[in-house]
Amino acid sequence: MLGCRALVALAAGLLASCGGIKVAPTPSLPRALIQKLPLKVGVVVAQDMLDYKHLETRGGVAWEVTLGPGHQKFAMDTLSAAFASAQQFRTLDAAKAAKDLAVIFEPRIEQYSFATARDTGSNYYAATLQYRIHVYNPAGERVDSYSLTGYGNSIVGGAMSGSDEPMIAATSNAMRDAAAKFMVQFPEQKLAQQLRKGEPLLAQVAGGNAIDALAFIEAVPIKDQTD
Repeated sequence: MLGCRALVALAAGLLASCGGIKVAPTPSLPRALIQKLPLKVGVVVAQDMLDYKHLETRGGVAWEVTLGPGHQKFAMDTLSAAFASAQQFRTLDAAKAAKDLAVIFEPRIEQYSFATARDTGSNYYAATLQYRIHVYNPAGERVDSYSLTGYGNSIVGGAMSGSDEPMIAATSNAMRDAAAKFMVQFPEQKLAQQLRKGEPLLAQVAGGNAIDALAFIEAVPIKDQTD
């Protein structure tokens, strides 16, 4: 009888011969037990982010990981959980033209990486997503920019018999991890305190706050969650 790793390698080889492995993770976030800030925010998901794909050939297998739709859902679910209202826009100019926005967020994918069971030498897949979240005041002036990294993994075997399913689960868990970090840590940041007080958000100036002034704390990868 073939072991889990052998089955995964066999499935990957078969799929590679048919054009590779294509996955499109679109995770659902659990209900956030946090107090929302009573504000309306804008969320810019640019077209290049909506179309974002990670293409890589690993061990002779062509992987196509479509992250755009999942990124859009991640952004809207996360900010809708953190604020009373979140409205999506395709461009910063469109968000600037909107009324009654307290702040505008533009989350962007900076890097995606993954490891298969073959890479890890074990029976799990792992994924890492690095985000950059630009923050603008209602006039479209940048006021801050945060880095945020999510980690996820998934055990091979059981219900996840296909070679695509562990990758979907690991990537979805990475998105959930990033969302959880934002929702827990953002309320403690200076920007959140300014928003609570209704203070104006001032544009960054030369010699002022650096773009990388805040890097969210990276936690231990979350364990063995599935969709």
